[in-house]
Amino acid sequence: MRVDLPAGDRPASTGETVRPIRSESDLLAARHAVRAAALAVGFDLVSQTKVVTAASELVRNAYVHGGGGAMTITRLVGLDGRRGLRLQVRDHGPGISDVTAALADGFSTSAGLGHGLGGIRLLVDEFTLDTAVGEGTTVTVVGWAS
Repeated sequence: MRVDLPAGDRPASTGETVRPIRSESDLLAARHAVRAAALAVGFDLVSQTKVVTAASELVRNAYVHGGGGAMTITRLVGLDGRRGLRLQVRDHGPGISDVTAALADGFSTSAGLGHGLGGIRLLVDEFTLDTAVGEGTTVTVVGWAS
């Protein structure tokens, strides 16, 4: 199943980095890589915090629920010149059987607070979820510098 929020301009890519998600230490490395990329494209402190928090949740989900995977960080320049980041986190885990429930605030498959995917949607400007039971999940988010 695919869930999209409306996308803005179709941006150009100015560089891409792929980070593996195989261990706890990869989670921290992914956060640092996203923060560095956010700084490089000019995110203010609030925007940095939002995109790093979204990345942290996504890579933890891929590690815990998907058995690991990879995160691709892409620097973007929109048609209007604004700068942003696209984060794509993919795993080859069991997939999400009930997307509607997984996107609802308060949903949790563990002892967490239940802000996961629903909370991530609130932190970013664009959100796409591709999942199929037995085939894994790919979540793509875009955040634009303020």
